Amino acid sequence: MNIALFGATGTVGQLVIEQALEAGHTITAFSRNPDKLTRTHKNLRSFKGDVLDYQSVLDAVRCSDAVICALGMPILNNDKIRSRGTMNIVEAMNASAVSRLICLSSMGVGDSHQLLSPKYKYLIAPLFMRRLFADHELQEQYIKESNLDWTVVRPGSFTKALFSDEYRHGFTKSDKPSKIKISPLDLASFLLNQLTNNTYLHRSPCISY
Repeated sequence: MNIALFGATGTVGQLVIEQALEAGHTITAFSRNPDKLTRTHKNLRSFKGDVLDYQSVLDAVRCSDAVICALGMPILNNDKIRSRGTMNIVEAMNASAVSRLICLSSMGVGDSHQLLSPKYKYLIAPLFMRRLFADHELQEQYIKESNLDWTVVRPGSFTKALFSDEYRHGFTKSDKPSKIKISPLDLASFLLNQLTNNTYLHRSPCISY
């Protein structure tokens, strides 16, 4: 597939690139600072742009088969980069007739808030994650109000664990994760798997151990 990747220089984005290239995909890696990409490959196209600039987003999305959005933002930043950028991505996909969108969000957003442990729910989330969750809420709203074939992935906190492929996903109030943790390597694999799997089409699965 020809994949447009937003947030290409972040931790998850760079792992998505590695795994996508290994799987034979072609990647358009969108970022403000392409120099941060150390990987070179015949199927990797580095694209410099600002996700808040609609025209550059449109140029990157054109001719893609699917889009992966892994936009990052400093935890105390209040510029709403994820939600504003995602709005441009959704509009560009509609204009380009590209329908499949996989978007990285966070466990604790929306109805997944009930899955958090008391420590996360009443201490970590209100004190440190408030801006992040608010931006993700708005980001998810734009996606779910679109006519795209979307999947929103909500991971737990990142660990330094290596790739295991032993993560769980889905979860309900009566079947909570044992740990609110996930390896970025496993997360990148799960994101890519959604491109060819419709199990979570128009759904927002959490992923954790």
